[in-house]
Amino acid sequence: MINPKEHFHGSDLEKIEKYYGIKKEDIINFAGNVNPLGISPVLRRTLSGHIDAITDYPDREYTSLRKSIAAYVNKDMQSEKKCSIEHILVGNGSTELISLFIQFIKPKKALILSPTYSEYERELTLGGSRIEYFPLKKEENFIINLPALKESLDNSCDLFVICNPNNPTSSAIDTDTMAEILSFCRDRNIYCMVDETYVEFTPDISCVTSVSLLSSYKNLIVIRGISKFFAAPGLRLGYALVSDDVLISLVNERKNPWTINILASLAGEIMFSDEEYIKETRSLISGERNRIKHELDRIPGLKYYEPAANFILLQIKNADLTSHDLFERAIRKSMMIRDCSTFTGLGSQFIRFCFLTRENNDKLLDCLKEI
Repeated sequence: MINPKEHFHGSDLEKIEKYYGIKKEDIINFAGNVNPLGISPVLRRTLSGHIDAITDYPDREYTSLRKSIAAYVNKDMQSEKKCSIEHILVGNGSTELISLFIQFIKPKKALILSPTYSEYERELTLGGSRIEYFPLKKEENFIINLPALKESLDNSCDLFVICNPNNPTSSAIDTDTMAEILSFCRDRNIYCMVDETYVEFTPDISCVTSVSLLSSYKNLIVIRGISKFFAAPGLRLGYALVSDDVLISLVNERKNPWTINILASLAGEIMFSDEEYIKETRSLISGERNRIKHELDRIPGLKYYEPAANFILLQIKNADLTSHDLFERAIRKSMMIRDCSTFTGLGSQFIRFCFLTRENNDKLLDCLKEI
C-alpha cells in the first residue's frame, strides 16, 4: 500500500518501482541531477581493456590520478593560482572526504548554508557538532545575503559548509563573494568547506569555482566528485583540494589506504581528459537551461529561480496544489521529479528537476503545462 506521505530521492528508483509498479528502467529520472549523456564514450570503449589491472594493488599515492585531476581543474587558470598535486586528496566518493575532514577539524559548532544536501548534517551530527543553519530566502531569490551571513559567523563557529552551486536552489556564489567570505572566516579561524559537485555545469566555471582561491586561503577545502557531471556514481570517486599542508598531511596519514579501486582510478584518468565529452555536456546543459527557462516563462502556475547548475527549482503558485501532487502527476507518466518539501526551509510548494535531453525535457514540460 502506498504511503501518501512517502518521499523519494533521485537514487530511489527501486523504491519507486516497488511503490508504483513502474520498472526502474522505464523511469525518466529528473531527480538524480546526473549528466544525461551517460558515461564518457572514451571510457566505455577503453576501460574494459584495463581489466587485468585488478590483479595489482592501486598506487597507494594515486599519483597518476592526482596529476589528471590537477590538469583538469587547472585548465584556464592563471599560473600563480594553479593547484598542485600535493594539495589533492582522493577518496571513495565526496561523502568519504566530507566525513574525513569533519573528523579532523572536529567542529564544536558548524554553520550550514540551507536548504541543502542532508549528508553534511548527518556527518556533523555523527561527530557531535552543534549545527546551525544560515537560510537562503525565497524573498531574496535564494541569493546569499552577505551582511546577514557575517552576523551569523561568530567566533564560536569552527566550520562553514557551503554547496556551490547549491542543491536544491541551483543558486551560486561568485568567486569574488566567496573570497570575501573566506577572508572573513579566516580572521575568525573558521574553516570553509565548499562542495563543488555541480560547478562544472555552470555557464562559466571560473566565475564560480573556489579553486583559484586555494593559494590565498588556508581555511578553504574544496570537494568535488564524478557522480553528477561524469555520470558515474557507481565508481565512487571524489577528490578534495586543500592548501593547508598540516591538515592534508594529517588526513593523508590517518585515512585508510586504497579506498579507491584501481578501475575507478583508471576511469578517472580517462574521464578527466575526455575534452569532447566535457564540451558536449556543457553545450547541452547550457542550451537546455536557457530553452527551459523560456518555456517556463509561459507557464503562469509556476515560478522558477535562476539556475546556475544543471537543475532548476520551481515554486508552485496554486495554493491548492502541492509538490507531492505534482510529483504524483509526473510519476504516473514515468517521470520522476524531486518533491522538495523535505528540504529544511522549503515547504510543500517547491519541486526540482534536472535538465536531460531535449526530447525528455519536452515530455516533462508538457506535463507541467497541464497544471
